[in-house]
Amino acid sequence: MSEALHQPPLRQLLKRAAYAIDAVVHQGHTLTRVLADQPAAGRATVQDICYASLREYALLAALRDALLSNPLKDRVIACLLVVALRQLRARPDSTHMIVNEAVEAAAATQPWARGLVNGVLRNYLRHTDLLLDEVQQKEPARWNYPQWWIDQVRTAYPDDWQAVLTAGNQHPPMTLRVNPQHGSTAAYLELLQEAGLDAQQTGEFALQLAQPIPVTQVPGFSTGRVSVQDAGAQLAAPLLELADGQRVLDACAAPGGKSGHIVELADVNLTALDNDASRLIRVQENLDRLGLHASLLTGDAALPDSWWDGVPFDRILADVPCSASGVVRRHPDIKWLRRPDDLARFAAQQAAILPALWRCLARGGKLLYVTCSIFPQENQCQVDAFLSHHDDAQQQALDHAGLSAGQLLPNDHHDGFFYALLVKR
Repeated sequence: MSEALHQPPLRQLLKRAAYAIDAVVHQGHTLTRVLADQPAAGRATVQDICYASLREYALLAALRDALLSNPLKDRVIACLLVVALRQLRARPDSTHMIVNEAVEAAAATQPWARGLVNGVLRNYLRHTDLLLDEVQQKEPARWNYPQWWIDQVRTAYPDDWQAVLTAGNQHPPMTLRVNPQHGSTAAYLELLQEAGLDAQQTGEFALQLAQPIPVTQVPGFSTGRVSVQDAGAQLAAPLLELADGQRVLDACAAPGGKSGHIVELADVNLTALDNDASRLIRVQENLDRLGLHASLLTGDAALPDSWWDGVPFDRILADVPCSASGVVRRHPDIKWLRRPDDLARFAAQQAAILPALWRCLARGGKLLYVTCSIFPQENQCQVDAFLSHHDDAQQQALDHAGLSAGQLLPNDHHDGFFYALLVKR
């Protein structure tokens, strides 16, 4: 029986979404973790409300605060107003129903808040345009990022900062990666068209669907013919310049998308490493679906003495921990979880991992340094610092459309990534 038949009333979904937003914004939990604890009935709707509310959180919070006489101490009611305002913006034809459902959600949470929520939402509807003009005078509400984030992007990309911020607030596309072991990208595109699914090719193996669909409806997904992977992330495996017989390490491998692509492209001896054994389960599941093999190891990429057998690798993929600032449209909670000093913390991790993995690389081998970040401190600055201390390392130019000095900025077809290919001389 479909979920729609068991869909709880909107008042319950708004209440659940308010608690989820509070857990992210005020308690520092990831949205993925919070949503995993949601009841199955209505989970998809709560997820949609939360994603939309976090994409516009700065604007919604500014509207809420402008409508309040005094700061609201109750965090859940404050978040309920955020999700209710988002619903009003998204569904202007259902404002009466949304206000009523939000009022009932407030009454079920804090009975005293019934009148406050009713008054705030109705005042918003009476003065929408004036309020929007007022709150969007400030950059966080206009761009829906913290001010420090806006400043960082503007400094790094003085000509493109507005486009970068805008791209990070869009709905992400659903992109498939075609497995060449099962046929060409063009052949699979024809299969999609025969199935009535509109798509366009956006990379060598990448097909972007016009409309997202459940993976269960993707032809050949269960048999490994395709995987779901952003077009920008699909650059990693080809940039490694793989060849049959190579010994390859995918450090920080989970959840395994890039590992799967590596063994699709060449018959290599792949080791997939991650410091979290539970996350390696997901890597194995991806490999099993593809019908391909890799050796899985639990270990810290910065401490190879605890897991490395001493035999050098011909290729190393170092997809290092980072701010994830390039994938905020897929994870809008990142904007509100990150703090300015996080960049230095991630940079310190990266500065430990890169030289540690370099020891494991064979002479003449290549290491691909990857982040899903748009902040230079984690990207070329990190690589420059490494090169200044390693005379045997040389950065190889990347001949690929869209890669400007290794930085791929988010746009309609891919997320933001950074790539640096280092050769051991």
